[in-house]
Amino acid sequence: MHRPAAGDPPSVFLAGGITHCPAWQPEAAAALARFVVLNPRRADFDLSDPSQTDVQIAWEYRHLLLADVTLFWFPACDAALTVQPITLYELGAAAAVPARRVVVGAAPGYPRRADVVAQLALARPDLPVHRTLPETVGSAHALLTSLV
Repeated sequence: MHRPAAGDPPSVFLAGGITHCPAWQPEAAAALARFVVLNPRRADFDLSDPSQTDVQIAWEYRHLLLADVTLFWFPACDAALTVQPITLYELGAAAAVPARRVVVGAAPGYPRRADVVAQLALARPDLPVHRTLPETVGSAHALLTSLV
């Protein structure tokens, strides 16, 4: 990903559950297709290869900083104990910077939804935590449209 050039549409990073989670990113990417969508889900990611983890983390770090908007989605995942710690870390880092444009959603079945709501109420009381992916994507779409 290059730095956006004049005339490029705004960009959105899809931050959220990947491991043991449903593939929610294609639905979000399709709804946001008129913008530059930065999707970290890889079809060929090998969890057993530690070097791939380093590559993935570096890619995500760079693109999180480049994105105009970060959409955070915490889905209810297959594994009841999947709390998506990397996404929680990324949300905490983003929420600590008031100028960062973020949209947040957490499914009612996400086991730490109450924590996400409580933490954001303290750190960024202006940010609602949406309950569905379509609501979250719709909010991101509106924010991205305001940047055009």
